[in-house]
Amino acid sequence: MTSTFDERPLTEPVDKAAARAYVAELRKSGRAPAGTGPIGVVIGVAVAAVFLLVFGGVFASIFTTFLAVGSGSGAPDVLSFVPFVMLVLIIALIGTAVWRMSRNSTAVRWYRLDRFAQANGMQWHPEVTNPPLPGMIFSLGRSRKATDIVRGAHPRFVEFGNYQYTTGSGKNQTTHKWGYVAVKLSTPLPHIVLDATSNNGLFGSNLPAAFNRDQRLSLEGDFDRHFSLYCPEGYEADALYLFTPDIMARFIDHAAALDVEIVDDWMFLYAKRDFSTLYPGTWAWLFSVVRAFLDKFAQWERWRDDRLAALAAPIAPAPGASTSGPAGAADGAGTPGVAGPLPFVAPMAALRPPPGVAAPGRRLKQRFPWAIVVVFVAFLAFFFFGQAGVFAGFLSGLFR
Repeated sequence: MTSTFDERPLTEPVDKAAARAYVAELRKSGRAPAGTGPIGVVIGVAVAAVFLLVFGGVFASIFTTFLAVGSGSGAPDVLSFVPFVMLVLIIALIGTAVWRMSRNSTAVRWYRLDRFAQANGMQWHPEVTNPPLPGMIFSLGRSRKATDIVRGAHPRFVEFGNYQYTTGSGKNQTTHKWGYVAVKLSTPLPHIVLDATSNNGLFGSNLPAAFNRDQRLSLEGDFDRHFSLYCPEGYEADALYLFTPDIMARFIDHAAALDVEIVDDWMFLYAKRDFSTLYPGTWAWLFSVVRAFLDKFAQWERWRDDRLAALAAPIAPAPGASTSGPAGAADGAGTPGVAGPLPFVAPMAALRPPPGVAAPGRRLKQRFPWAIVVVFVAFLAFFFFGQAGVFAGFLSGLFR
């Protein structure tokens, strides 16, 4: 990300022929998936056919009636085929038009996003299947795909993208769509989730995972009005270290509409909307959100998990082992001309735990969404008894 924000590639006029040539080169080089080709025409024809099935019968009837009235004695047999020939031609024309519009729309979109990324010191990638990210949304369902990915590496790696995955099958199949921002940190941190209250639905959180309530931590001020913070049990003090009042204020001011997940050495921002778009306002907002936290990540990266201190502790000498001679010479003891510890040997007591997170803090414990199950069972019971006439019999008996 650069210090300036250049939105011009998103709004400037685009030569559609140049955009199509650009996309063709992308696909030829393997940077972009192959186009729909004839499939696009088939889809367009199908759309046109559905439209004309609704209105085509009316058109054919009017045309045949017009011929009959004009001839005075019914339409000739040859002319009776004219409406159907015209319908086929119209379907083909509409199908071709739909395919061309779709092709031009994709080409212009990719052309604009690529140039927007370049203008802002970043790179654009059209699609990544099964992105290897540790966030909660990236391991769910099937047909996982991130699209219109914009990446920057300075001053740290940041990725903006749209993501989708599919759950269920048949009539119950659902495609879930998200926008995300992924920011790479230099140090692994405990698994922490900030569930924004502003985007919750009728049944609570819109996140795809539910966490044990005993992992929820209440913070000072107005923070709890905007976010529900979850951290692993035993890491409450660590969360307080990470979420100082100034950092909480930045989350409230800049990211109150976003869900946040800190996991391993990543921070993710989520929302159920596209982030990588052609709207300059969306990009200006996302850039401002990331920029608001860039100078605070250094504070987070100084955090260390005290539970790993044992890994950095010195190894105690075996009972009865001698500390004189070569073994004791490491700190200067017994070495001619050396009065004390060598100046380049760090005192053992000053060693900090290594970067990382102990096993209990790496992942939050999830809970089963019983509330949704209860509502679903109640709905099924209501539907079953309604079909069986139980409610009708009860009401008729009540008002008899």
